[in-house]
Amino acid sequence: MIGKAVQTAGKTRKKRFRWTRDDFELSLLGLPTFVWYVLFSYLPMFGLIIAFKQYRVFPGKNFLQNLFASEWAGFNNFKFFLQNNTFGMLMRNTLLYNLVFIVLGIVIPVSLAMMINELHSRRKSKVYQTMMFFPHFLSWVVVSYFVYAFLNPEKGLLNSIVLSFGGKRIMWYSEAQYWPFILVFMNVWKGTGYNMVVYLASITGIDHSLYEAAMLDGASKWQQAKYITLPMLKTILITMFILNIGHIFYSDFGLFWQVTQGLPNSLHKVASTFDTFIYSALQGSTPIGRTAAASLFQSVCCCLTVLLANFIVSKIDPDSAII
Repeated sequence: MIGKAVQTAGKTRKKRFRWTRDDFELSLLGLPTFVWYVLFSYLPMFGLIIAFKQYRVFPGKNFLQNLFASEWAGFNNFKFFLQNNTFGMLMRNTLLYNLVFIVLGIVIPVSLAMMINELHSRRKSKVYQTMMFFPHFLSWVVVSYFVYAFLNPEKGLLNSIVLSFGGKRIMWYSEAQYWPFILVFMNVWKGTGYNMVVYLASITGIDHSLYEAAMLDGASKWQQAKYITLPMLKTILITMFILNIGHIFYSDFGLFWQVTQGLPNSLHKVASTFDTFIYSALQGSTPIGRTAAASLFQSVCCCLTVLLANFIVSKIDPDSAII
């Protein structure tokens, strides 16, 4: 009897791993995506070797020949980046800005999504969604021109308002103390609409019978939001949090470079991040191996941050973990 049971289990296992027509069709559908990731995500990873090389350009040789002919630098490129005088400032700016962006990117969109969901007029709801979602489609280059129209020291709208009330002209692009608030405001303004639509879609999927039962029990709108809406949004909130925290060592280059009009020296201490540092290094005479090391450092830190956040979530609530 035991032998027959083993044979039956073996046959079941063989059937489970049998290649079927459905498997072929699904694999064929996924083939373009697989090829795209191989070509544009995995093959370029070969270039990470530059971070460990003292890359030099030799006459008459192509990129690969130059790469293999260059001397190994070991971790010297990483040491140069980590021991740079501006590393602490770059780390501080990148992490603090992203932490504020993550918190506000959850609190404000969720609050707006809950308020819009309570609107009885569908037309007004669609109008508000469109108005808030529209900035998401604007590039930072376009946004930077609008910001400059407001902050222009000579004819900017804000200075015109300040002067009309008897104040003094403010040189916005030379006053560093205003820019943490400006950068946070611009990030929230541009990203709130997209995040709000994501949360609003989740709210509309909640079973309305739960709200009807709560209303019969005399629950207020605040109590409905606290005990029904927010618990139902827990999964999407955790997912968005893990995805956002995966970019905590990166910064939106367009925000910090374009909006500040090329990051002048007066704003260097409050608006410089890892991405602006790498871009400036590439524009200067810094060896490419050192900039590659800085970029690889960002990627490794982000990967570890995602794994750590997912590990913590899996210990608290295993069903909400991504991995």
